[in-house]
Amino acid sequence: MKLARVACSGAIHAAEPQQLQDGRAGVRLTDGRVFAEDAVVWLPPIEARTIIALGLNYAARAKELAFASQEEPLVFLKGPGTLLGHRGVTRRPAEVKFMHYECELAVVIGRTARGVARGEALDHVAGYCIANDYAIRDYLENWYRPNLRVKNRDGATVLGPWLVDAAAVADPGNLALRTYVNGKLTQQGNTRDMITDVPGLIEYLSSFMTLSAGDVILTGTPEGVTNVEVGDEIVCEIDGLGHLQNTIVADCLYGR
Repeated sequence: MKLARVACSGAIHAAEPQQLQDGRAGVRLTDGRVFAEDAVVWLPPIEARTIIALGLNYAARAKELAFASQEEPLVFLKGPGTLLGHRGVTRRPAEVKFMHYECELAVVIGRTARGVARGEALDHVAGYCIANDYAIRDYLENWYRPNLRVKNRDGATVLGPWLVDAAAVADPGNLALRTYVNGKLTQQGNTRDMITDVPGLIEYLSSFMTLSAGDVILTGTPEGVTNVEVGDEIVCEIDGLGHLQNTIVADCLYGR
């Protein structure tokens, strides 16, 4: 099952995928109304609680940045204001030189996890979605401890479009990821190349903190990130989870 949250006609609705008669992608609201994908405002598919993000969780990505693999996961937290829905826009500050996407598998916790063993970890997952977690390298102070301006910018973490039920994802440890910038393939990888996989992350995190329903784990990005500019359209894809679209806009649109 795939579910989204969209705003339409002054209210927030749950929605499912629906192909339109003309072949275009659309959504069907729970009240039965059907709309084209671009006729609704997409929200993150869940109202997230704690957002837990991983850095350098792919060996090739760590090598790309000239860093050795971590002995244990590199984890940092993000605020809820960072989240943005499918088809939304993300600001690029005027003065920055290098801003890049990060296509990631997002894991949504479905029930309380505390001291969970690896073999039981996936029982605590509600579902999966795609994340595009933008970063601005100009602001990076320490690769091992990303600072707030890099990873906690308003609207700089796109999440969605769907929450795909965990039962519909046979193996979260073998999903291909791809990113396109203006239609050109610029990043590709597979979740099998994670240093710490999804069960390992849940086991690790729940060993010292309680994971609750609605918590989101962003599992890191593979190699292949490139600079993005104002006007660029970025699409992130993960097998079985759909495609997540986003556009880069200038600060001046927001009076910045």
